[in-house]
Order: sequence, then C-alpha cells, then structure tokens
Amino acid sequence: MSAIVAIVGRPNVGKSTLFNRLIQRREAIVDAVSGVTRDRHYGKSEWNGRIFSVIDTGGYVLGSEDIFEKEIDKQVELAIDESDVIIFVVDVETGITGMDADVAQLLRKVKKPVLLAVNKVDANNRIDDAYEFFNLGLGQYYNISGITGSGTGDLLDAVVAALPPQVEDDNDAELPRFAVVGRPNAGKSSLINALIGEERYIVTDVAGTTRDSIDTKYNQFGFEFNLVDTAG
Repeated sequence: MSAIVAIVGRPNVGKSTLFNRLIQRREAIVDAVSGVTRDRHYGKSEWNGRIFSVIDTGGYVLGSEDIFEKEIDKQVELAIDESDVIIFVVDVETGITGMDADVAQLLRKVKKPVLLAVNKVDANNRIDDAYEFFNLGLGQYYNISGITGSGTGDLLDAVVAALPPQVEDDNDAELPRFAVVGRPNAGKSSLINALIGEERYIVTDVAGTTRDSIDTKYNQFGFEFNLVDTAG
C-alpha cells in the first residue's frame, strides 16, 4: 500500500485547490464558499519517482455544534490517524486565526511529520506576511500558491523526504469500480459505510450531504474493487 499524505486546515484556506494541484487532476470541488468539502477525498500523486496517496479533508472547526462541521471534524481526525505525513494549510491573506491555532494544537500532539504550507502567496509582497506563521510553533513553513503552483515543488520535496520507506504499491487504478447511485437521501453513504465497516462517509438526514463522487477500496470474498459513493 502506498504512503498517505493528509491535507488539513480550517475551512476555505485552499486545501482542495492544493489537492487538485498535487494529483494534477480537478477531482475535488473548489468553491469560495466554506464547507464545500465534507468527506475525505483520495487521489494519487507522484513526485521524483515516488507515488503516494493524498487525502483532501473538510475544514476543521473545533467545538462546532453544526451537524456537518462535527462530522467533518471526525473525518479530519480519521485522515490524520491513517496518514504518514500531514500538510497543514493556512491562508496568508487572513493571517493566523483562532481556528488555525486549534488545528495547530491538534497537530502538535501527533507523532508524525507536519509540513506547514502558507497558501495564497501569489505575490512577493505576501512573503513578509508569512513570517507570522512561525508563531504556530510548527517550525519551518513553505510559501505556496495552490492556484499557480508556485512553491509546491519545494513542498513536495519535503513531503517525499518525510515519507516512510517505499513498499510495493497496490494497483488501485486497475481495480473494478462499482458506483452506488440513487436519489438524494436514499442511504447510499450508509450502505457503503456498512459494507466497509467504518464511518468512511458523512451520514445525516439532510439531503445533499454527499457532494463529491469518492472511491473506497473494498475487499469481499477474496476480491478487491472500488466502491464509488455518488451525490444524489
């Protein structure tokens, strides 16, 4: 199985834009509205000959009473648990917020490499603004632009250097794919969660909870294939 890199951060810092940049495909939905990404979204990336999986996550909001944000927080924590390296994305335009500090506090407890990516550094006059993020206590940071790709090469160099030794990769792309489709709120995500035996997808009584089509590997009767959860 390939190594796993999780992208985490508060809402609307550009995690999905960076995810799409790293996997070189537009798979995750990107919008200026906070909370577009909900479930964990997986993709494959390759850098300097090293292949690894990347997880896009929703925005982490500690202590929220919103039903979606509470479930997103669980998904973020699951992504952190299963990852080998974590990219913590922050936004240079807003500087450090209380939610950034909450994420940093969570990550300081994790015994895994954490790479701080200061996003939206699209101009030289933003470079000095990024110094503030030393105050998060996570050491070195990487100035990047998820939109233009600036700085992502240095970030990927650091990711690959922090990954565990490579093992023989699986061939997920060659696995058969079975899509679970149906009207909104018919129980598609609940069905997949029951089949794989974990809370892979956020489930609520609200129609439209699932927004992306997302693959999940499934093994049954000695056969492996990908289940695809879809929006209603």
